[in-house]
Amino acid sequence: MARRYDPERRQRIIDAAIRVVGEKGLAGLSHRSVAAEADVPLGSTTYHFATLDELMIAALRQANEGFGKVVAARGGLADTRVDLSAELAGLLGEWLAGDRTGVELEYELYLAALRRPALRPVAAEWADDLVALLVRRTDPLTARALVALMDGICLQVLLTDTPYDERYAREALARLVP
Repeated sequence: MARRYDPERRQRIIDAAIRVVGEKGLAGLSHRSVAAEADVPLGSTTYHFATLDELMIAALRQANEGFGKVVAARGGLADTRVDLSAELAGLLGEWLAGDRTGVELEYELYLAALRRPALRPVAAEWADDLVALLVRRTDPLTARALVALMDGICLQVLLTDTPYDERYAREALARLVP
């Protein structure tokens, strides 16, 4: 039997993994559950991702890209005329206002990195990328502190299921901006 060419299969598997984690949590993630969700043979998931860690890394990278797209679309971080704390608070608001599945997935995988060392470098990527953008506007220590505060605000919003308060975030971030 000829092998069917399916260039989108890997991406469909990643998308399915994100949906599975969004619906069932990380505990529900398995090659079998992802294969069923993606409507592909089980062997396809293990062909593209030999381990669950590899699949989680791909899903986390894709979730990280979501915030990167918000940052790129707004474009205000590079503009020194834009109030930095207001821009960061706006970024958080935009990120949290959309579908929270990606944000929740990112934090679930982020925390899974405590027990799965293979996830740690990817879990740190979004913070490192944001710090790299912020050092254009402030010193490295302040940039890291801003990212840590943003991370904490996001986590609190997700865990308490409270609405995001942009004014609070802007005022808290402003306390760190020189």
